[in-house]
Amino acid sequence: MKCPGQDTRYWKGDAIFEVPCPNCGHMVEFFKDESTHKCKNCGAKVINPKMDFGCAAHCKFAAQCLGELPPELLAMREDLFKDRVAIEVKLTLKKDFKRVGHATRSARYAEKIVKKEGGDLAVVLSAAYLQDVVVRTSGEYRAEKGPGEKVAAARAILEKLGAREDLLNEVCEIIDAIHTGKTIDSINFGAVKDAIWIATMQERLKNAPEMAEDMKSRVDAELLTEAGKELARQVLKEILKDFKESIEKPSQVKV
Repeated sequence: MKCPGQDTRYWKGDAIFEVPCPNCGHMVEFFKDESTHKCKNCGAKVINPKMDFGCAAHCKFAAQCLGELPPELLAMREDLFKDRVAIEVKLTLKKDFKRVGHATRSARYAEKIVKKEGGDLAVVLSAAYLQDVVVRTSGEYRAEKGPGEKVAAARAILEKLGAREDLLNEVCEIIDAIHTGKTIDSINFGAVKDAIWIATMQERLKNAPEMAEDMKSRVDAELLTEAGKELARQVLKEILKDFKESIEKPSQVKV
C-alpha cells in the first residue's frame, strides 16, 4: 500500500509548485513527492519546504516513500526546518535585498558558531533568519519596526510553518531580547547575538574597511561565545587583508 500523501491518484492542483532557491533566489520547480531538487541556476541542493518528514522518523517504509532522502535527514526533521524558515523569510522580504543579505549572513555565522558551541541548531538558525523580519502593508513596510512587530512577524511565520511550541517561544524570546537589549544566559542566545554582531560589523566595514583594526578591540568585550570571538577575528583579519592589498596594489598604467 502506498502512502496516500505520495500517491498521484490523490493529488490536486497544488501538486506542482515553485519555490525560490535559498542560495540564489532562482525558482525551483517541485512535484510534491520530491524531497530535494537541484537548482538549475546555481546547482545547490534545495529541500522541498512543503514536505512533512515527521512520519519518516518512525515509518519503516520511509526509504521507499521518500526516495533518495539522506538517512540523517530522515532522523533529524528539525534540521530541515531552517531551510523552510529561510525560504519563508525571502518570500516575506521579497526585494528587500539588504535585509535578506543581513539575515543570510547572520544565519551563516550562527551555524558556524552553534556547531562549535553546541545548542539547538533549529532554534538558533530560525532566530538568526527571523531577527530582522518586518511585514508589508499594501506593498510597503509598516512605519513601526520595533521589537514588538518583529517578534509578531517571526511568530506568524513559525506558526505558519508548524513549529513546535517550545521552539517558537524560544525563538521569539531571543528576538525580543536582541532588540530590547536584554541578555539570556543560554548558548542559543549567545550564538545568535554574536552572529548578528559579526554580520552587522561586516556590513558597516564594507564602506569603511580602515576601521577594522579598531573593531578588534571590541570583540572580547561585546561577544558572548568563544566560537563567536574566534569567527569575528577571522572575518576582521580577512577584511584587513583585503583592505591592505587594495591600497598597496600598484595602479595599472597603460603604455
